[in-house]
Amino acid sequence: MTTQPTFELYAYWRTSATYRVRVALNLKGLTANERIVNIDAGEQREEKFLKINPLGAIPALVELGHAPLTQSLAILEFLDEFQPAPPLLPQDLHGRARVRSIAAMLAADTHPLITGRVKKYLTATTGMDDTAWRAWQIQWFGTGLAALEQRLAAEPQTGVFCHGDTPTMADICLASIVEMVRIFKITIPDTPTIDRIMAACDAHPAFAAATPSRQAGAPA
Repeated sequence: MTTQPTFELYAYWRTSATYRVRVALNLKGLTANERIVNIDAGEQREEKFLKINPLGAIPALVELGHAPLTQSLAILEFLDEFQPAPPLLPQDLHGRARVRSIAAMLAADTHPLITGRVKKYLTATTGMDDTAWRAWQIQWFGTGLAALEQRLAAEPQTGVFCHGDTPTMADICLASIVEMVRIFKITIPDTPTIDRIMAACDAHPAFAAATPSRQAGAPA
């Protein structure tokens, strides 16, 4: 019997990118020992963590004897190759490209605009207050999800989930953004296809177990 290698996941309870990795691990039936990096306290900028990820961002996945893996999408692809079943990407060429495209819309074009370091920079350099920051969040969450809703509603590959009837990397990324919308108590209207897909994600044990509010360090 082959034993699973030891993984360590540098994580924080509420981050969108960490959530993606948690869901993927759950789907694959893999486990990781979590090491909490409190980004609210600035621990991601401490020297000991910068040795793991010089960018000072989480998550980082470390397998004993190997260099740390950073960037959530790269970690998802690694886990998909490490443990092929169930797959996070479709078997066909065009399907894989579609799923990667949807994932990138969310993880590369939407999420980076609402991170804490963006808020810190805008607050320091423009004097942005909390009201303006919330308007910024609503603008970019809304723009990303509206564009995705248009695609999902129009494209025939959409099924119970973003692509077909089983969860893929696209659903992991979608749920990671919606979880942030929920944490910040933001409402994005007119997204019925996304709402339907999220209901399927919420009902799936792998997604439910990764819910930010259930993680160590989350507020009671």
